[in-house]
Amino acid sequence: MRLRYRFAYYLIGFIMGLFFVSAIFIGKDTRCNYFPNARVLNDLRTKPFQYSDKAIAILAQKWIDTSDIKNTLTYGDVNFDKSNIEVGKGKRYIIEGKTARNQPIVLEVVNYSEKAVLTNITK
Repeated sequence: MRLRYRFAYYLIGFIMGLFFVSAIFIGKDTRCNYFPNARVLNDLRTKPFQYSDKAIAILAQKWIDTSDIKNTLTYGDVNFDKSNIEVGKGKRYIIEGKTARNQPIVLEVVNYSEKAVLTNITK
């Protein structure tokens, strides 16, 4: 078999494979979170998110808002040296991020099996 025929068969099979893979994954909310930081942040974002009374009081000070918290939960860094500590029936995570005004913030979030609770916000 000539090289160009082999190449043509290869391309036909490759294109058919791409079609089937795209048909399977289009419309599904698939994510590839390989690193621990991405896994923790994705887990916190997908659960119902609640605010403690202390966090609500800090949000009322107007130097931070909920969009800054959402951005930190998307692009922040989990400090694993201070995190993954058992608190009641959940685990505490310390997430470092920045506000829209480029101020560094630290979020303390307790991750339960059915919800995530923001307990503290510090500058």
